[in-house]
Amino acid sequence: MSEGLKARLEAQALAEGFARMRITTPGAVPEVPARLAAFLAAGRHGQMTWLAERADWRGNPAALWPEAKSVIMLAEPYTPAEDPLATLERRDRATISVYARNRDYHDVLKKRLKRLARWLIAEAGGEVKVFVDTAPVPEKALGQAAGLGWQGKHTNLVSRELGNWFFLGAIFTTVELPVDAPETDHCGSCRACLDICPTDAFPAPYQLDARRCISYLTIEHRGPVDMALRPRLGNRIYGCDDCLAVCPWNKFAVAAQEIAYSAREDLAAPRLDELASLDDAGFRARFAGSPIKRIGRDRFVRNVLYAIGNSGDRALLATAERLRDDPDPTVADAAQWAVGQMRTM
Repeated sequence: MSEGLKARLEAQALAEGFARMRITTPGAVPEVPARLAAFLAAGRHGQMTWLAERADWRGNPAALWPEAKSVIMLAEPYTPAEDPLATLERRDRATISVYARNRDYHDVLKKRLKRLARWLIAEAGGEVKVFVDTAPVPEKALGQAAGLGWQGKHTNLVSRELGNWFFLGAIFTTVELPVDAPETDHCGSCRACLDICPTDAFPAPYQLDARRCISYLTIEHRGPVDMALRPRLGNRIYGCDDCLAVCPWNKFAVAAQEIAYSAREDLAAPRLDELASLDDAGFRARFAGSPIKRIGRDRFVRNVLYAIGNSGDRALLATAERLRDDPDPTVADAAQWAVGQMRTM
């Protein structure tokens, strides 16, 4: 019965648009607590205090919901249609991480997970809880335990069937389902993801220091970014895809099926001067429904000004100069820095 249910569940998952489904148990990641503790002890989480506040749950999925018997892990591709690093050379334009160039994946993916969870309840009874990145769940470790892929040297999940351009969703359930074998590491001697990192955010293979990661610096970090790191941001204003883009396993990446993951035309390579001119209302209007909205206008414009300072484009000098008196001190600081950078070039 359970094998038949699992087969039908997988067929339903594929029909919903997921690319892969694998199953594990909440207790299948005993290595996570020690790894998380070491990460936190080294201070590598930076300002992400929520990682420490819920470390017990994040380190032990079984404690999150003790009644759960199975964890259904699902992969949904968001593979870009174009080279995600192409805009890095267009210095008057902004580079936005692939996942943030359209709708917020949390909303899109959660709806799909809920539909699949409802199907499971109708077929087998029991209870379910769905998670997409916002709860204290170690999705990548569970993904490896379930056999979806392995955590590569860049710490992201890599699949021999999907590359590394995919989102993870989890359904915890009280229904007991047959588990899949965990995936093993297939990185070999490759260092592509480590060597391309602009800020040297990997102290060692399989280790990340978020305090140096551009995704962290442009999204999670509040206040001014360290002076030494600002030039390394280039024109990346929200996230960074460098380590994902160079992974050789992407030769097996499959196209994204969800239209909401296709890049909006105005976010594929937006002009820096246009973005820097946004006030709060303009920012909210432009990024409604986007994950970018979460960081707010001030942090966003701070990032844009760092990109302007790195552009070497004197045509952007006036844009930076206008923001030196911005009411937000971090924006004003970024504008002053950008002006100084361009005047010395």
